[in-house]
Amino acid sequence: MSELVQTYLLQTETEKLEHGQAASPASLTSLTSLPTRYARELEDPNTAYADCTTLLAITEQGTVGVVIVRIDGGEAEIKRLWADPNLRGRGVGSALLDAALALTSGRVRLSVWEWRAPAIRLYESRGFERVASWDEREGLVCMERPANTLPLR
Repeated sequence: MSELVQTYLLQTETEKLEHGQAASPASLTSLTSLPTRYARELEDPNTAYADCTTLLAITEQGTVGVVIVRIDGGEAEIKRLWADPNLRGRGVGSALLDAALALTSGRVRLSVWEWRAPAIRLYESRGFERVASWDEREGLVCMERPANTLPLR
């Protein structure tokens, strides 16, 4: 799981640089080049995600995706959702999101970078709507899915 999360974070930080959302143009190729705020997730994911449910997508190629969802009372938050870019368009992300949503019955929230249009379309297809931001980072879209929303495929 740590390797999947590291890959996700490296990709995200690279995209943030490309979209002018990161402060440093340092090369992002390794664990040590990631911002320190991610250290706990990468060094000890079991502790970092102790209050979460982690689901993996596994194919004949190995583990190709991850979703981490934190359920607190009747509400949930999708913390991480990543699918191998080489397999995108094959339903890996959709399957992970649907599996995460099957664990919930209350309101679900998540945030996504505005340049990730395919991800936003996926979330909207599952009943998520854009809401006022709870995060001050520019370019971050906050979304919520009302309680008991059925998937809209």
